[in-house]
Amino acid sequence: MQREFPSAPIIGVGAVVVHEGRVLLIRRGKEPMKGRWTLPGGALELGETLLEGTVREVQEETGLVVEPVELVELLDRIHRDGDQVQYHYAIADYLCRVTGGKLCAGTDADGVRWIERAEWQNPAELQLDAISVRVIEKGWQRARQLWQ
Repeated sequence: MQREFPSAPIIGVGAVVVHEGRVLLIRRGKEPMKGRWTLPGGALELGETLLEGTVREVQEETGLVVEPVELVELLDRIHRDGDQVQYHYAIADYLCRVTGGKLCAGTDADGVRWIERAEWQNPAELQLDAISVRVIEKGWQRARQLWQ
């Protein structure tokens, strides 16, 4: 399916990977949001479950193996070019824990890094948008409830 100016929404997955109180971000290497810091994730492949897609995307983009724990949020990401829809993703963001791998920037990512809570609470520094900040905070809070 064509991603730019699609004929229908594309299903995507994202991961709020929480490890040692920090959250994993990637710097996008492609549009939409090229050069921006965001959660790892991407488009679901045909025949792939949401959980399988989450694991695959995180490993491809960050080198880490994760276990999805639970759904944090289901949301729309719609980017417009004038009156036309340039990108439209329906994204399932999952709270994930690290189970293996080695952190490194992979496909579609120009960088990877762990951030502390103070960094996403001051989103201007990393140019995080309000949706990402909300999802990160929800996932981080839930991880605290489950793992502490």
